[in-house]
Amino acid sequence: MEALTFPALAARTGLARSSVYEYFRSRAAVVEVLCEVDFPLWAAEIEAGMESSDSAAGRIEAYVRGQLALAGDPRHRAVTAISVLELDEAARERIRAAHGKLVGLVIQALDDLGHEQPRLAAALLQGIVEAAVRQAEQRAAGPAEGPDVIADAAVALALHGLGGSRVEAGSPVAAER
Repeated sequence: MEALTFPALAARTGLARSSVYEYFRSRAAVVEVLCEVDFPLWAAEIEAGMESSDSAAGRIEAYVRGQLALAGDPRHRAVTAISVLELDEAARERIRAAHGKLVGLVIQALDDLGHEQPRLAAALLQGIVEAAVRQAEQRAAGPAEGPDVIADAAVALALHGLGGSRVEAGSPVAAER
């Protein structure tokens, strides 16, 4: 967060410091613009990953893994960290709404799986993703809880519930990765 200063932004962009102040009234405004620019790109990456799969289960797996990969990206983590302290509630709500649009990407895949309430299931699936992101952020150092293990667990929970089924190598879902 210390790196996002107007003098640093001016140096990085080649603008005069006074010009940066003309474009942005605060660090929060910078964060909002970063979110406005980056979020559609991140959503497009997730959607492209989903479209590359031939099955509904594969699209759901791509949805989960895509969000977890992006959440682990240093740029996303930096914007998230800054937004916690810098944004007002209205800006946070706009970002939450943008995240909510991601849920729409997975509704059809859940319907294709035969889920009776795909919209509700999509919202609950997003909860699994958000919990996995928090787990990855808070995980203890050690290979047992690395990002791949967390992603595998989130995918297994999303596709198989609490029964604990694993996404085994050679399964239709794993083959699509």
